[in-house]
Amino acid sequence: MARNTFWSDEYWLFLIRLYLRKPEGVKPMYSKEMVKLALELHIPPQFLYEQMFRLRQLETPRLERLWATYSKNPNKLARGIKKLRQIKGWQNELFDGVEIVESWELDFKPLPANAMLMPISLIIILDQYFRLTPITMVTDTPEIQELAKLLKIKADMVVEIMELYQICDPYLNKDMMMINDLLNPCQQIWKRYGNDNPQKLAAYAAQLKEYFK
Repeated sequence: MARNTFWSDEYWLFLIRLYLRKPEGVKPMYSKEMVKLALELHIPPQFLYEQMFRLRQLETPRLERLWATYSKNPNKLARGIKKLRQIKGWQNELFDGVEIVESWELDFKPLPANAMLMPISLIIILDQYFRLTPITMVTDTPEIQELAKLLKIKADMVVEIMELYQICDPYLNKDMMMINDLLNPCQQIWKRYGNDNPQKLAAYAAQLKEYFK
């Protein structure tokens, strides 16, 4: 497993606390809590997910000691995490002089064009787009309604995004002009995933849905 430049052994306390939250165990890679911690630490969720498996297996003597010290003592764990957070500028010092490239992080931040949407929302909608035909991309389609409920947006917005994807879709060959601030974000997502393996997109979208549950 590749080592993450930003990883610090102090972060095991965060993972122990997350692991112990009910239901106890390894949390989904893109659960909201996992992503929230990933954003705070500037560490991709995939890496934290792998680290949580290492924690589950108590892979090293150090992990065994940490688990023995903190897993049965929630007050001590809370104090340890509070102390870490209170260290003045602990994050600034960690990342001082290090250029942080926000690649995956941007996918979990609201779009300037619409704060109700994130790039991950568009990725999930794109996956559903490939499962429907244009004639079924309407608000009363059950899949549209179900997806809108999951993403906590209106079905009209899901349909609007799918109409923008129809403009991006070379197979439909829709030569039309549309003024919509969401068109460019949709085009960017299409460039990343629209011509890729649909099974790969489907697997990724299924994981991302955990964020909204």
